[in-house]
Amino acid sequence: MDELISDRRSEFPEAFSFPYNFSVSLRRPAGRRAPPRIEARWVCCLYWRTSLNKIVFSVFTPCLMFANLSKTVTFQDIISWWFMPLNIGFTFFFGAVLGWMIVRILKPKPYLEGLIVASAATGNLGNLLLIIIPAICGEPGNPFGECEACTSRGLSYASFSMALGGFYIWTYCYHLVKTSSLKFNEGEEFGSEEVLKAPDQASNLTIRLLGEDDVVPSSLPSTKSLKEIESQDQAVPILEKEEKATIWAKTRHIFVGISKELMEPPTLGAIIGFIFGAVTWLRHLVVGESAPFRVVQDSVKLLGDGTIPSTTLILGANLTRGLRSYRVKPMEIVALIVVRYIALPAIGIAVVKAANALGFLPPDPMYQFVLMVQYTLPPAMSIGIMTQLFDVGQEECSVIMFWTYSAAALALAVWYAVFMWILSP
Repeated sequence: MDELISDRRSEFPEAFSFPYNFSVSLRRPAGRRAPPRIEARWVCCLYWRTSLNKIVFSVFTPCLMFANLSKTVTFQDIISWWFMPLNIGFTFFFGAVLGWMIVRILKPKPYLEGLIVASAATGNLGNLLLIIIPAICGEPGNPFGECEACTSRGLSYASFSMALGGFYIWTYCYHLVKTSSLKFNEGEEFGSEEVLKAPDQASNLTIRLLGEDDVVPSSLPSTKSLKEIESQDQAVPILEKEEKATIWAKTRHIFVGISKELMEPPTLGAIIGFIFGAVTWLRHLVVGESAPFRVVQDSVKLLGDGTIPSTTLILGANLTRGLRSYRVKPMEIVALIVVRYIALPAIGIAVVKAANALGFLPPDPMYQFVLMVQYTLPPAMSIGIMTQLFDVGQEECSVIMFWTYSAAALALAVWYAVFMWILSP
């Protein structure tokens, strides 16, 4: 047996040189060559990343949205917390404007423009708040009251923030990443067309060498008859009708695109969760000790708990090839860190203080704290799921996440201390 293996090894060394081949056949059928060298570890990693990403997008994230909204948010909460959706909209607006400025100044690759704007505009509005708020409420001397009451109110705010943030993320940022993938695909098609057009340069060169006078024209100019002029005059109203039709088609295309994005699984899970939380009798069907369909809520919550660890695994798997081999410039990462941890928190303090002075906010320090924190969070991990879905900028997204989350450790600690100092009586 050992002699047979050594004989095959000497015949086909490439089949035995890589330790991660899918299979190694000792008996070669007649007329077949040995299999080529396959980097199976990268193939397996990509396959499992894609499969896990589809599960997170289609199952885990919708379940997380539904479980949190149906349990913690009621119709009265939606009315009394009306400023929070507006505040999250402000975070996206100011972040998108600053991200657009980064794109215009630093000029990244076209397929990375949407990723950079999305990273500047989108914060991790759910996962971090669910971890941070209980820790802050457990600190002695916090300005938010007793630990249990503080934790209960804070988690309700965090759940509402996570649902609203998911709605914004899976509509606006989803559209940005999708547009980036279209630009990336167009760039690849343009490159292939340039390669196909390259052989025509020789024929163009021969025409230039012959001279313009030596080239026989393909057709001679002809004078227009009166009938042709009349037919052109009649075609003007038809063109106007076609322009109106194109405007209607563009408007219809926009509405169809919005409706498709609203029907994506995460957004659909958030909408259904809002409905079950706002309608009392639907809420009592799935939430509570005596709910007849309590098992549905428990099962959905169990599936939703897999969102955070699965997303973290996807982001980590995208870094398997290192941090230096991608097309993200260091200045782009520095600019994103400045936007997320310096510019936006300062804007957030101004917005919340102005809203409180105008009487738009309830007299709850924890509510104001959550509103300020929404401006200081690192980019949402859901962006990594989107880049995986559209197969564009996956490694670049992971590099951005790595550095922004590394900087978040210091930035969040400083800003949380500033916020509690501002809100302390």
